[in-house]
Amino acid sequence: MTRPVPPKKNPLLRTQVPLLPPQPRSLRGHLLIAAAATGRFALQRCAECGTVAYPARDACSECLSPDLPLTDVPAGGTLLSETTIRNTADPYFRRLTPIRQGLIQSDAGPQIIAFLHRDCTPNGRVTLSLKLDAGGQPVVFAFPEGPAAPDAEEDPILRELTADPLHARILLTDGRHPASVALCKALLGAGAAHIFVGVAERWKPSAQIDALAAVEGVELIDLDPRDERSVMDAAADLAGKIEIVVNSAYHYRPGSLLDSGAALRIKDMMEVGALGLVRLSQTFGAAMMGRGADGDRPALAWVNLLSITAQLAHPAAVTYSAAQAAELSVAQSLRGMLRGGGVRVVNVFHGALDIDWFEQVPPPKLGAGALSKGVVDALKRGLEDVYLGAEAEDFRERMDQNPKEVERSRWT
Repeated sequence: MTRPVPPKKNPLLRTQVPLLPPQPRSLRGHLLIAAAATGRFALQRCAECGTVAYPARDACSECLSPDLPLTDVPAGGTLLSETTIRNTADPYFRRLTPIRQGLIQSDAGPQIIAFLHRDCTPNGRVTLSLKLDAGGQPVVFAFPEGPAAPDAEEDPILRELTADPLHARILLTDGRHPASVALCKALLGAGAAHIFVGVAERWKPSAQIDALAAVEGVELIDLDPRDERSVMDAAADLAGKIEIVVNSAYHYRPGSLLDSGAALRIKDMMEVGALGLVRLSQTFGAAMMGRGADGDRPALAWVNLLSITAQLAHPAAVTYSAAQAAELSVAQSLRGMLRGGGVRVVNVFHGALDIDWFEQVPPPKLGAGALSKGVVDALKRGLEDVYLGAEAEDFRERMDQNPKEVERSRWT
């Protein structure tokens, strides 16, 4: 049984101030952030003797080797003992008590203290995962092994570690994005309460906008990220009512750096992308930062849809790559700002979309359905960096191994 729809907030009551769990981590402890952000369960493994280390450390406890790279390890384990924390001096955790924690003998080797899902049983098998807490630091969370119960996502600690769109009110900033209809249907299918879809220049005829208007639970609003007044007017009406923002602003134009009009194309795309994100951040972002602990309906997440060209320019779309790189820089700054309010910023990277603008690009391409499912999955799992589609996944793997090889292969 899922939780009921939260009641309307009493405007006379004080809004809770967002709090963060303890943040200090060692330099080695920060290694786990990369794994948690992408949904991997990875720990340090000694390159000399193969011992898996946890907590993160500078040298192997068996052979003292300093070579401890982060490696994917088996996620299974057995719950040895558990305890329930009912009172604590930490202000953040006082709001979450009672909290279950347990000692787990992991299949990878080390014993790990982890947060326990409420369905975990003593001496039972569990599946471990790395999650990011409200402050963006890695923690270990244990699920019971086997099929999940229908209400498994209702665990209170799990909800703190994710951004489940159930009952959330969502803003989709650009209804003209190629995947906007699929995104709305996927988010509503995940339990979203209502979706506000921004449309710039609504007088322009569009079959896609007509399709959005026909979706139950979707409301079209005037919102143009290029126009500061339009953004401010929309924020005045909605900023205090939005739990999730999906920044879907999209304006793609191919072109080389040496083409005539390249500077003008970059300017047009940056007005929609990077500068549009700045305008949205100053209004909706500022409001969300103060609502990270707002009762039953706190601000949850900000999702940015970005191209992999934000990380490495593509020779056929240099102007678009430059605009995307600028938008990624703003998104990273937004992440640092919203972290203080306990709001997640999810950057979703994709390759070529299955639309007319990429007609000459050979497959594989990413369809609207796959993109929308990936966004919902990232929110439910509490991820920060997501690579969707075969092209994006291959790009990430090759960039991790040898960024210079990817740079050379793109430009030859």
